[in-house]
Amino acid sequence: MILARYLTRRLGVSFAMVAGVFLSMLLLLDMVEQMRRLAAQSPGFAQILRLSLLNLPEGFYEIAPLMLMLAAMWVGLGWSRSSEFVVIRATGRSLPQLMIWPAIAVMVASAGFVAVMNPMVAGASQEYSRLSAQLRGRTTGTAALVEDGLWLRQADALGQTVITARSAEATGTILHDVTFLVFDDSNGLSQRLRATRADLRPGQWQLSGVTLWDLSQRNPEQSAAHRDRMALPTDLTPEQIRDSFAQVRTIPLAQLPGFIAALERAGFAALEHRMRLQMELALPVLLTGMVLLALALSIHHMRAGGAGRRALVTILAGFSLFFLRNFAQVLGESGQIPVLLAAWGLPVATMLLAIGLMLNTEEA
Repeated sequence: MILARYLTRRLGVSFAMVAGVFLSMLLLLDMVEQMRRLAAQSPGFAQILRLSLLNLPEGFYEIAPLMLMLAAMWVGLGWSRSSEFVVIRATGRSLPQLMIWPAIAVMVASAGFVAVMNPMVAGASQEYSRLSAQLRGRTTGTAALVEDGLWLRQADALGQTVITARSAEATGTILHDVTFLVFDDSNGLSQRLRATRADLRPGQWQLSGVTLWDLSQRNPEQSAAHRDRMALPTDLTPEQIRDSFAQVRTIPLAQLPGFIAALERAGFAALEHRMRLQMELALPVLLTGMVLLALALSIHHMRAGGAGRRALVTILAGFSLFFLRNFAQVLGESGQIPVLLAAWGLPVATMLLAIGLMLNTEEA
């Protein structure tokens, strides 16, 4: 138990040092990128720093598996260089036995890391998007999901229009049981349109089964007009509708199941959000597997040599796992492979590979 606590403490200290170096690099690089992006707006240093700090948690969260693997490699190579591994083996402790408690500690710490960092990343990303759009003079929040359907907002020649629909198709270009509330700049709410179906075309909505109320009239119900078809100008595109929903990275893990249900209830595909949910749940397993794999690859007898080669193999393994994780995510989001396989296949395989390498090292 003392050795397990010692190894766990070494891993924690190493990760803190590696994370400090990477956080400093990420912050400086992001500040330079923000100054390049917002050169036309000429923001102040405080605004640039605030944007970079808001963007920092997401970057840190994405590369945390790599940083943890580098920290574990550092600990493994340090153990080998100081011959601590030889002394531990001489006491009769095997490497797999020694790693049981550190692996449990990493698993628990990783679960806590996800529980804390996921809401932090979601909140920071949401505030970053709002502040970035504000500096560029853009509006946000074109679309929203509620219990009773879908809400959209658009600007057109008539002014601002609020759209609400009972349901939509997966692409977001066809709305059913839809209502348009048209606001002009001077009189406020001026028209109300009700349609059984609305098809989004380039530059316009094609409405079917339309009832039009002119709210500027004394009795709008009496003067209501009925039309089989009607075109209404719009500046919306399918991409804007899709991207205007809360991006998956801005939704905390606890809210993802409810948001997925709301998306599917409105008629939209939620494959990307399902993939994100499963990947977040599988992240502690992946982090634990990467730590064990880095230790298995880097711990060796110093007299055998090859420390540089082992470090290179460990780093390449880390980047390979990072690439494979992103590749599996793309396959899962596109429906090429099942979501559970895409999210959990690599973490479980990494864990099994690490255990196999440790057993092989023990036999050697």
